[in-house]
Amino acid sequence: MIASVLAAVSALSVVEPEASTPEPPAPTPAVASAERGVISYPPSFFADVGPSTALEMVQRLPGFAFDRGAAVRGLSGSGGNVLIDGEPPVSKNDSLEEILRRIPVSSVLRIDVIRGGAPGIDMQGRTVIANVVRKSAAGLKGAFVWTMWPISDGRFFFGPRAEMQWREGQRLVELSFVLGKGPQDMAGDGTRVRVDANGNLLIRSDIDNDAQGSRRWLVGAYETPLAGGRLRLNGAYIGGDADGEYYDDIRFPSVSREFQYFSEDRAQSELGLRWNRRAGANQLDVVAFQQWNKTDNYARFDSPTLTRLFRNEKDVSETVGRLHFRRTASPALNLEAGIEGALNTLDSATSLRINSGLVPLPAANVTVEEQRGEVFAVAAVRVSPRLAFEFALRQEASTVTSSGDVALEKSLSFTKPRATVTWSPIESLQVRGRIEREVTQLNFDDFVANNSVTQTGAVAAGNPDLSPMQAWVGELAVERRFLKSGVFTVTLRRSELKDVIDRAPVFLGSVVADAPANIGDGWRNEVQFSLSAPLDGIGLRQATLKAQLSLRETEVIDPTTGKPRPISAVQSFSPPPQISAVRESEWELRYAQDLPRLRSTWGFDIFGPYIDRFYRLSEIETLKSEIVILVFGEWKARPDLSLRVELQSLARDTARVRDVWSGPRNTAPLLYRDFRDLQYDGAVQFRLRKTFG
Repeated sequence: MIASVLAAVSALSVVEPEASTPEPPAPTPAVASAERGVISYPPSFFADVGPSTALEMVQRLPGFAFDRGAAVRGLSGSGGNVLIDGEPPVSKNDSLEEILRRIPVSSVLRIDVIRGGAPGIDMQGRTVIANVVRKSAAGLKGAFVWTMWPISDGRFFFGPRAEMQWREGQRLVELSFVLGKGPQDMAGDGTRVRVDANGNLLIRSDIDNDAQGSRRWLVGAYETPLAGGRLRLNGAYIGGDADGEYYDDIRFPSVSREFQYFSEDRAQSELGLRWNRRAGANQLDVVAFQQWNKTDNYARFDSPTLTRLFRNEKDVSETVGRLHFRRTASPALNLEAGIEGALNTLDSATSLRINSGLVPLPAANVTVEEQRGEVFAVAAVRVSPRLAFEFALRQEASTVTSSGDVALEKSLSFTKPRATVTWSPIESLQVRGRIEREVTQLNFDDFVANNSVTQTGAVAAGNPDLSPMQAWVGELAVERRFLKSGVFTVTLRRSELKDVIDRAPVFLGSVVADAPANIGDGWRNEVQFSLSAPLDGIGLRQATLKAQLSLRETEVIDPTTGKPRPISAVQSFSPPPQISAVRESEWELRYAQDLPRLRSTWGFDIFGPYIDRFYRLSEIETLKSEIVILVFGEWKARPDLSLRVELQSLARDTARVRDVWSGPRNTAPLLYRDFRDLQYDGAVQFRLRKTFG
């Protein structure tokens, strides 16, 4: 069926033109340099695509997978794999995706894809990175976007977005405003079945589940020359909320109703500063960052025999300062050194009531402070035009103190070396290798109790006495370029893990709880295949296929059973749930075709099924998502006016399986298995974009 659709739509672009209709010009090829490890893509390379923003250009880079970055404390390791004018953005809540979306195509001079390193570029510890280089032309540019979502269940969401960029000489002003509401596609309607250990039916019910979220964003930035260098100030206020209702109408063994509700209100603000100055072969960067986050979580569960109320109020702040010095000692040698300091604080208050009785929770009310410092040095050496090395050494030290329900103070110190090699034996082939000791940053969400409270009586406690997980990582990537823009990459990765953070039982009197804990050593293997290929050779003109497949296996010793098992998925308990999983397999397929004569682009994204599994003291929870399909089409009525239509999350099916024991899994018998299957029928999104300037 898909092949038929491809052929039918492709026919629109292969019909012979009339004599009066000129053939559209071929896109300008990218400029490659094996010696520098840099491939430059000018705007003309994307001309037939007709992108509106730098984000759309980055998403169409051959062989490049956009990474938004990680939500970690500090600036080291938090940025994604895209730089703006050679520098990572000084922001966190204002995501890299949003920053790129605000840069209009008319402001982009080129995009460089850097493999293995380049002079004056901070690779952020990565072997491949993209750099969006902006023009310096003066003027006012901007856009207004109106978005609408009719949902299959009858709900209707909408939201405006406005952005502008003004440049005069060396000064730049940026402003952006976003207001809107949208659906949560992991919610939906369906059924639930519960059976005992022998397969006998215990419960059959119908589920009605809706969830949604809203956002209110105001973002601005200002750039100007200062003291012989360049200063950039940025600020953001990001407010929003999320809520959901879950009705479980039980039909067997008797008629009753269970009801669950959650809500989250959040207010985030941040200020960032970057000043850099270049003097010959030297460059100095000064970075400062401050953010404040306030979150209020509420969850309620009601049944004929049980009422459960959970509430958590959390205030988090972060202050970061960083000095970064770079020197180009010679065309073959680049040196870097720097220091970063951070102060992080958390103040959290949590309460849980079951049938009006207050239930004690480990680490329910805590105040945590972390002082962390890091020094680093980097040397990048280009031995020959085709062979380059990078050597880095980082030393991290921190002190964590906690007061309230858990009083402690501890100091941590880690040495983090890294070595990378990039070898290009021929113009179209590159081999990259990396050996590095990685240290994860502690997640403040693990320090406090959360609302993952099951009907078996187990609670999810907090644990401020955690150590970061460490890993020795070995990586090998082979990249082969073919045709004018085809890329195929295979990456192998092995990680030897220490102090794995997973779930483990803790005891507080008669209360048994699950809590994050360091449960010992483990390992992780991963292989990734990535393909970006033009399809002109099979008759699909100006069409591109991008595919990615990841296969993983992990192992750790289960603290409850003492036997090997995979590492648990990691779940954030601030609703709506966000999953950061160690999935055994993931794949995605992206197809896009440009139809210049129709001034249009169409395509689809397909995301393969995946499984997230959570191991707890008396429960194993498995979340399964089936194939997710998105189909899109965009029409440019005029160069400054476009309409994009997306059919989102078509027929998305999400299942949850809970295997629950009557006590610890290693000693108690299986109590029941609970199967929930939810169907989200999708949504249609209309996005009208008007640009000016």
